[in-house]
Amino acid sequence: MPKAQWLLGDRGYDADWFRDALQAKGIQPCIPGRRSRNEPIRYDKRRYRRRSRIEIMFGRLKDWRRVATRYDRCPTAFFSAIALAATVIFWL
Repeated sequence: MPKAQWLLGDRGYDADWFRDALQAKGIQPCIPGRRSRNEPIRYDKRRYRRRSRIEIMFGRLKDWRRVATRYDRCPTAFFSAIALAATVIFWL
C-alpha cells in the first residue's frame, strides 16, 4: 500500500490521541473538531468537502450484495468483485 498523505474523517474521529498517532506516522488529519471543543481545530475545508465522493462510491458498492456481505473469503476474489462492480458502476 502506498503511504497516505491525508486522512479524511468526520467528527466521530476527532480525538487528540488519534490525531497524534496520525501525525507520528506522517499523515496529515483532515478532521473537523467536535462542537464541544473549546478551541476550534483547523482543517482543509475544500479537501473535506470532497469526502462525500468517497462515501457515495462506498454506498454504490454496497448496493452489490456480493460486495456488501463479502461472500468471497479469498482477498483476490473479493478485490475482483469490487473491481467488477466499480467498472459496471462507472459505465452506468
